[in-house]
Amino acid sequence: MKDTDFDIIVVGAGHAGCEAALAASRMGARTALLTMSLDTVAHMSCNPAVGGLAKGQLVRELDALGGEMGKVTDAAGIQFRMLNTGKGPAMHSPRAQADKAAYSLEMKRRLEDQPGLSLRSEMVDGLLTECGRAAGLPAVRVAGVTCGSGNAYRARAVILTTGTFLRGMLHCGPVKTVGGRIGEPSAELLSGSLSDAGLTLGRLKTDTPPRVDGRTLDLEGLEPQPGDPDPQPFSFSTERIEQEQMPCYLTYTNPRTHQIILSAIDRAPLYDGQITAGLGPRYCLSIEIKVLRFPDKEHHQIFLEPQGRDTVRFYCNGLFTSLPPDVQEDMVHSIEGMERAEIMRYGYAVEYDFVPPTQLWPSLETKAVGGLFHAGQINGTSGYEEAAAQGIIAGINAARKLQGKEPLVLGRDEAYIGVLIDDLVTKGTEEPYRMFTSLAEYRLLLRQDNADRRLMKYGYENGLIPEAQWQRRRESEVAIAALRAYLDTHYHDGKSLTQYLRRPGISMKELAQMDERVRALARDRHVCEQVQIEVKYEGYIQRQQDQVEKFRRSEDKRIPVWLDYQDIPELRNEAKEKFAAVRPLSIGQASRISGISPADISILLVYIEGRLRRRRSRESSAERSNGG
Repeated sequence: MKDTDFDIIVVGAGHAGCEAALAASRMGARTALLTMSLDTVAHMSCNPAVGGLAKGQLVRELDALGGEMGKVTDAAGIQFRMLNTGKGPAMHSPRAQADKAAYSLEMKRRLEDQPGLSLRSEMVDGLLTECGRAAGLPAVRVAGVTCGSGNAYRARAVILTTGTFLRGMLHCGPVKTVGGRIGEPSAELLSGSLSDAGLTLGRLKTDTPPRVDGRTLDLEGLEPQPGDPDPQPFSFSTERIEQEQMPCYLTYTNPRTHQIILSAIDRAPLYDGQITAGLGPRYCLSIEIKVLRFPDKEHHQIFLEPQGRDTVRFYCNGLFTSLPPDVQEDMVHSIEGMERAEIMRYGYAVEYDFVPPTQLWPSLETKAVGGLFHAGQINGTSGYEEAAAQGIIAGINAARKLQGKEPLVLGRDEAYIGVLIDDLVTKGTEEPYRMFTSLAEYRLLLRQDNADRRLMKYGYENGLIPEAQWQRRRESEVAIAALRAYLDTHYHDGKSLTQYLRRPGISMKELAQMDERVRALARDRHVCEQVQIEVKYEGYIQRQQDQVEKFRRSEDKRIPVWLDYQDIPELRNEAKEKFAAVRPLSIGQASRISGISPADISILLVYIEGRLRRRRSRESSAERSNGG
């Protein structure tokens, strides 16, 4: 057995693992990234697309913290679109179709070029643990991992980003295959090691659609979906997108498609009892569930999306299924533009283990095992963006733990990432969690356009944002303040330019045309955009900021770590159980636990204040005694 020492070990090189490993190594930790295959680093198992509604905000925030997903997408993207531009700025979300192979290769190159980061091809099959030594900390702490090769990797922190590979099972009609992804094995032993360490596991399921040969599609009669003529980059460090874009195409299922599905529904693994993990993602339904759940709907959208510049494969977005291959053939051929389509890979479902995330602290460290962090689908999420966002937070906090620093915990008022993690660790999930704008209470403040203003300071403080980029950020803030001050103090037709800009139909472009100084101050697109949004939505923004102040007051009311909820006789038994399971760190977090009532919070507040008052009284008496 080879025994190798590192500071941090990251298990899994998907989107969470890549961000975690890069963040940890850039913060000075000697890091090992262990993955089953070095040929599938940052593999896009499902649709090779990044961003979308709310997910685009996550990627922009990730970039502001110093992550790589936005930069790699800008380099490997084949189509860029800003969604919801007809709505207010809080709803704008960037999305890009990526070249699947190019994305993986570009991310792998960045990992290989990163000093202090070692990539190893290993199948991790267990945790190394040891007894905790410090009072008030978990009785067990992680010490490393063991691998199927016989090698042991020792470290003071381990980050698990196992995706769908924990006891993964693939389903395509009646055929079941052990695996975490088509053609790849499953991690069969690690789940048992997690259970032995005191963690509870659950089971989830997700679907994939068929992939087809684009040369056999009839795209002429379909509605093309082009990219934006002036594409906006994901990364704040990318100046412009210059590569040629590729179109996607829109088609629809029809009554014949639905009849084919209904006639074979008894052969669907989801309905014949073969799959036991539930219905899968609520907002990414299989076509079988769509047809059954919406019987009056005559058609469902299908987006035909190219998987890259150098491949003929198309992804059938919206046709998620685990029906048998013969049914998939009939189903695909019933759809306009796909009558002659050759299926290159059939759709399938995958079942896998996950660790219900209420077993985590907001830092993403497990409560049961000190130094063990989880990120991505192991926490019950779906999507590359949700995984990557968790990955960078886990990487940052594992490194900060080794540095003896407090963890970075983003608030719900600071970032979509904060909403994502707070939802997971406070409420948990029984189905694959997906981020939506509706889940963010303060979404007008958490726009994709201002992620750098909100979060880049944290990336810089942790050494993930270069000095030159941070200086540009500071200069941009000065320019925003200068432009806003000029608008407030200069006039047109008896009104300040700020008041003039508030008029419907008036933009910064019109102001620049009539005022030379505005034209000079508003040359930078980002500066111009920020000031215009601030002015146009000032009343709404102020209202949300007032709500944030109220929210922060409840977040600032901390719950002592020594509190035993069983000692509070007035609390309902259900409340005691839920408080003990989640172990909230603040009154605000406690109030967001499912099933907790305002009365439970009032009782908790009164009890804590009484205990603190008695504790202060005892300490005061002890001080007087010592003084005497």
